[in-house]
Amino acid sequence: MINPTYLAQRTRSSVNWSDAKRRVIHSYRDWLRAGPEIQTMYTLNLPVSTIRTKVRQEFERHRYVNQLRTVDVLLFNSHQEFQETLNFWKQISQVMKYFHTEDNPTPKLPSNFINGFLEGRN
Repeated sequence: MINPTYLAQRTRSSVNWSDAKRRVIHSYRDWLRAGPEIQTMYTLNLPVSTIRTKVRQEFERHRYVNQLRTVDVLLFNSHQEFQETLNFWKQISQVMKYFHTEDNPTPKLPSNFINGFLEGRN
């Protein structure tokens, strides 16, 4: 049976920074606790520690956000991802995109126009 309201929350704004901090910690803990369930639901070939490390990296990426409204939007997006993940509304490829590391994150630019032209670059 599908219950679309499972894990649903009302959208709200943080009252102050301490409220925002409490909400961020709550969201972070929810993600960490869901690690084993995510691993089994999506039959990920990754240990739970890797999933939790990636969750931590995603939260650390926004650690120094200093606007309360931005934190509220990030919390909304986090909970949306959490709900979609645990309701199994995602495909495995959508979950695995978080664990994909680019082999060459910054492509080497050609030294001059002719070399770029001969390589087929625009």
